[in-house]
Amino acid sequence: MKDLNEKLIKIQTELKTKKSRKNNFGNYYYRSAEDILEAVKPFLIKHTVSVRIKEQLIDTNIIKSTAIITDGLNEIKASAIVGIDMNQKGMQVPQKFGTASSYGKKYALGNLFLIDDTQDSDAINDGSSQNKKTKKELPELELGSAPYKKAVYYVENGKYTVEQIEKKYKLSDTVKEKLIKINK
Repeated sequence: MKDLNEKLIKIQTELKTKKSRKNNFGNYYYRSAEDILEAVKPFLIKHTVSVRIKEQLIDTNIIKSTAIITDGLNEIKASAIVGIDMNQKGMQVPQKFGTASSYGKKYALGNLFLIDDTQDSDAINDGSSQNKKTKKELPELELGSAPYKKAVYYVENGKYTVEQIEKKYKLSDTVKEKLIKINK
């Protein structure tokens, strides 16, 4: 076990994985489980280990993802538990499970390899923090504009609520009513 622990420590200290994916609506970069796995691959042969991910449905709407590193004799595991929002609008049931699965894998791998996500918008954007700009400083979300079309897309697909969009844009009553109708 000591040998595997030493290998894991080396991987944890050497592993670098960039946030290469961009969320254009939220204007932030993030990394996915696939990005982490791709960054880990060179270490597998170098340290003669393998990595796998096991998923378990704990309840009808909770997935436990476990990332496991093994040297063939011993294993070290790290887990993450993710809820599935079955009331989320704009997604089919398989998409809801897939999204939760992706997040679970990402955070289980992050826990195993000590990937710090404190600067990741997924980690810090919990919807509770207020936008530092005041309503007067926010750009107007104009009906039919490219940002409006993106907002419609994100509301339709359950990625953002109207309240989250209001933190980024000043909404006229007409625009707000249209977005609220889409959300229903």
